[in-house]
Amino acid sequence: MVTEPEVKPATGEYSHREIMTILSGLMMGMFLAALDQTIVSTSVRTIADDLNGFSVLAWVTTAYLITSTVSTPLYGKLSDLYGRKPFFMTAISIFVVGSMLCGIATSMYELAAFRAIQGLGAGGLMSMALAIIGDIVPPRERAKYQGYFLAVFGTSSVLGPVIGGLLAGQSSILGITGWRWVFYINVPLGIIALVVVWRVLNLPVYRREARVDWWGAVLLSVGLVPLLIIAEQGRVWGWSSPRALLCFGIGIVGVIAFVLAEIKMGDDALIPMRFFRNPLFSLCIAVSVIAGAAMFGGISLLPQYLQVVKGSSPTLAGYQTLPLVGALMVASIVSGRMISKTGRYKIFPIVGTALMAIAMFVFHYVHADTPLWQTMVVMGVFGLGLGSMMQPLTLAIQNAMPPKDMGVSTSAATFFRQIGATVGVAVFLSMLFTQLTPKTGDALIAASSTPEFQQAVQSAATSSDPLESGFAQAIASGDASVAGSALQDSSFIQKLEPALAEPFRIGFSDAMDYVFLAVSILMVLGFVLVLFLKEVPLRTMSGLAAAQQERDEERANEAGTGLL
Repeated sequence: MVTEPEVKPATGEYSHREIMTILSGLMMGMFLAALDQTIVSTSVRTIADDLNGFSVLAWVTTAYLITSTVSTPLYGKLSDLYGRKPFFMTAISIFVVGSMLCGIATSMYELAAFRAIQGLGAGGLMSMALAIIGDIVPPRERAKYQGYFLAVFGTSSVLGPVIGGLLAGQSSILGITGWRWVFYINVPLGIIALVVVWRVLNLPVYRREARVDWWGAVLLSVGLVPLLIIAEQGRVWGWSSPRALLCFGIGIVGVIAFVLAEIKMGDDALIPMRFFRNPLFSLCIAVSVIAGAAMFGGISLLPQYLQVVKGSSPTLAGYQTLPLVGALMVASIVSGRMISKTGRYKIFPIVGTALMAIAMFVFHYVHADTPLWQTMVVMGVFGLGLGSMMQPLTLAIQNAMPPKDMGVSTSAATFFRQIGATVGVAVFLSMLFTQLTPKTGDALIAASSTPEFQQAVQSAATSSDPLESGFAQAIASGDASVAGSALQDSSFIQKLEPALAEPFRIGFSDAMDYVFLAVSILMVLGFVLVLFLKEVPLRTMSGLAAAQQERDEERANEAGTGLL
């Protein structure tokens, strides 16, 4: 007979063993979301080919991104009012149901719709896990435990591409198309996570009387959905196209209406505007947006460099990013333990943003012929910066805001970091594609004067391979459109003779250099902002204990007032 575990007493103090037990459940939930991002990215091309929908491929990502981003603040607010456990379990359940539906999709449009359902669950996995850690662990000790979360992301970033490539590469597994297991694998993992969370996550719940800001949620959707769509689709539609301008217009009106609604709702708002009167909160949010843009914008280019320029497979590219992942984990663990020991955290975002800026600037000088080991060293420097910067920012926000707002403040940090990531990826990829054609054209012109390239063109022109002969003939005739061929499909580069493919690899590398320089400049701005960060002494009580103390003080004040 299974008995319900006892709920932790209202003191809010937990032993290391109890924290690690709860942490096991949180990491299971986070592993779902982290693994899904990487496992799908390496198999999505196979999925699009099988469902005959490569032209609408971007919507599969966009739908997931929209729902996960918009739902994040709602999870934070509702969990502050009604408790973390039911909403964390709800997030896992929705994610599992969405995964099951994705596995039975028969078209790309169905898959996009089911990915949107998946995103509704994913929006609560990260923010809820960080908020729960904030509830049970004092800020001074929190960074030490949050380092385990980065270990989860590091593991998933390595396992995801390998598992995704393995599953998508199988024509059938147990009578089911291989790529469908990319989604089905979430089902047993999600069920295990649900059981673990149900068993170990038993926190005291203090329900507060408050209005749920449904209008805020609706207006946030009205504002963000068009802006997220244009961020993902702008480079395809054109940034000044009628559809783009319509999205910009609706989005701006929606955001303004959302802010006005939040002001009217006061403390009941989805994201209370009083938060932004706290200079530390506002500064950390600004840095989070910049860091999210630089982190995801920069990292999204590394697999492309490894696959397109260095010719690595998706699986091998995953292994080749191990220096970044390993450095990130080491920096996170070391910084967490030093924060716990000294109580000081400001130095880590300073060092982190500086290292990220330096790494991105050095990447600007990484070319097609740069030895891979040198690239890996720079990846390691970037990982050290990222691991030093990420958790202290969340810690600073949680420490600066009232314990009763743990969920809202944590989800706000996650929300704005995701916004920065979305904008960063969209802008930096647009910069890459804008530079790709002229850079490749320059490389083709430079190569055309070398005997090696001329000989390769002549040899390929008579090749039995129609791909090689077609490109060689187009190059020989001076067809300018050849330089932009990689915009449609870069896989042909690996199929060409090395001498013939070299200008395309150089073009990709030179275009990426331009983007890496832009990312480094953005990180310099982040570094300057972090210098103005005011370090608030870390509390020595957990969020639950501090919230309980606040309630006790309120009761004492009310009792004193009654006696008077």
